[in-house]
Order: sequence, then structure tokens, then C-alpha cells
Amino acid sequence: MAIQTYRGSCHCGAVAFEVDLDLAEGGCKCNCSMCRKARSWSVRVRPDAFRPLGNPGATTDYTRNGVVHWPFCSTCGVRPYYRSDVPETGGPFVSVQLACLDGVDDALLAASPVRFLDGRHDDWSNPPSAAEQTFL
Repeated sequence: MAIQTYRGSCHCGAVAFEVDLDLAEGGCKCNCSMCRKARSWSVRVRPDAFRPLGNPGATTDYTRNGVVHWPFCSTCGVRPYYRSDVPETGGPFVSVQLACLDGVDDALLAASPVRFLDGRHDDWSNPPSAAEQTFL
């Protein structure tokens, strides 16, 4: 597969975006408290591969330690992406929730490989335990 442009949104559509990515490269699931509770399944892209659409005032920003910014829809509460700059993982990125991509075939998503990240311990080079991966 190759890089394609996808559109995505929150549940009510107030927060929308376009992103350039290759679904064959897969996404990741992290065990940090935020991602685990939200059952996050995301793909990281360079900031220039992500384009917010619509009204920028439709989101409210939640941040943790000023490093990760999770804008979420002020209407429906869904957070379709987040922004961060973590040097250990390659610098600035946008992480797009794969479940928020619109019109993507379920079989295509199911075929995307999943990587597991140990964000709980800031150990980005190693996955969490196999038991925890089953839960994520």
C-alpha cells in the first residue's frame, strides 16, 4: 500500500481533519493512563501530514505536563487526535485515532499491524508485557 489522504472526524463531525498516511504501516496502542482508559489505537504522522479542518474553536485542549495536547470535541467529547513533541520517539508528531477515520473499510483497518508502547513507564523502546497487550 502507499500513502493516501484520509478524512476523519469526531462523533458529531465538529472536529474534522485530513491526514496523509499508509495504513499498511499500522498503528500503536499505548499503556499510559490516558491511552489505556480511552482504548486508543493511533498512528503517528509528521505535523505536515496532518491538516485540521473546520472550526478550530470546536475543541477544548487537555494537556499533561505541557508535552501532550489532547484536543477534544467540545460537543461530543471525542478526541480524534493529539499532538506531542517527545524527543525519545523522534520529535514532534500528531497521533491520529484510527477509529476516527471516516469511510475506511473495516477489513483494511483489521489488517493494519499493531505495535504496543510502554508509555506507562516511559519505556518507548520496549512493549509492555504480553498480558497487558491482550487488554490494550
